[in-house]
Amino acid sequence: MAALTQFLAALTPQPFVNPENYDGLEYRWKFLVFRPALFQREAFLLAALLAYVAFFLLGRWSNTRKATKWRDAHLPLLEQQFSRPSHWVQDGYSDFFNFSTGRRNVASLHAIFALRPRHDFFQWAFQTLRTLVDLQYRPKDSLQLDFKLLPGTLVHDFVWAVVSKDELLSVKDGRWDLTFTKTSENSALPQKFSVMSEFGDVTDGVLKAFPLTKILEDPKIAPYFCSLSITDQPRDRPTKPLKPSDYEKHVILSLSVPSSSRAADTAGAVAALFPFVDSLSKIALRPETKNKLKKIREEIEKDIKLESERDKKEEEAEALEAKKAAKRKAEEERIAKLSAADQKKILEKERKRSIRKQQGKVAAKK
Repeated sequence: MAALTQFLAALTPQPFVNPENYDGLEYRWKFLVFRPALFQREAFLLAALLAYVAFFLLGRWSNTRKATKWRDAHLPLLEQQFSRPSHWVQDGYSDFFNFSTGRRNVASLHAIFALRPRHDFFQWAFQTLRTLVDLQYRPKDSLQLDFKLLPGTLVHDFVWAVVSKDELLSVKDGRWDLTFTKTSENSALPQKFSVMSEFGDVTDGVLKAFPLTKILEDPKIAPYFCSLSITDQPRDRPTKPLKPSDYEKHVILSLSVPSSSRAADTAGAVAALFPFVDSLSKIALRPETKNKLKKIREEIEKDIKLESERDKKEEEAEALEAKKAAKRKAEEERIAKLSAADQKKILEKERKRSIRKQQGKVAAKK
């Protein structure tokens, strides 16, 4: 209690003491007197508040402008490719979404902006300071173009990606599907990129179906390209077996968001993705590769099913134990309300029952 009293006392502002002898700057108007020198602390607090508000407004404007400029620069392309090209949604001041639908081979396109929290000084400062401690931590403005494919667009089931080498340490964060792959080099691609593939045959099939080098060698896209992936698996590991209808196939392009003045630099790469998606049906794999891919997925399905059954049994056991505990507590509360004589009878009855159980166990052992 004493510690709490001291803490509250420390938070309580000191009472104002009006000095009798004041020779500083003073403003008078009738009976009102304002002496600036007596409000230095308040002036600093007000300045800090105004700076925080200015930081918030400037950061909000910067993020909104960055996302809007990118959308406006790519809107003609989206209008050309989709019958319903643009549904813009903003969540807070750093997350923006654009949804397009109505195109052959593509069920939908989600453009997902995750910008730095420039409107929140404390989050921004935390990210900035963390970069000084963790050299691998590099916060950035990211954009994902997630093409959900229509059934039949991608005939085979596989996971494949081409990744900028700068992103290899972080590319699997939040992407369980990419754990299916192994990382390797490929002479058909520029040296700054690596391939993540389940089998070499998959890589050969993808590169033969579409000349990806044209996209990757574009000097405009190079500063912003993070990864391009094809996947038949969910991003997060399922907690229970999925139905065949629950599986979706996606093509996902991950970019760093260009500055507002360079928003159109990624338009060429985005435009090239549409013929890339259309070419996926041309990918050919050897029969043995298709069998291996199928076997891998059957094993994963089996593991997920076993984990799901084990988790279900654990949940049922915990629920049963909780039910027993609640029953014991209710019985103890009932007994506590009885008279001392009735409680003694119940305890004696429990003691005799315990003795009989012990005698039964001894007889069974003999």
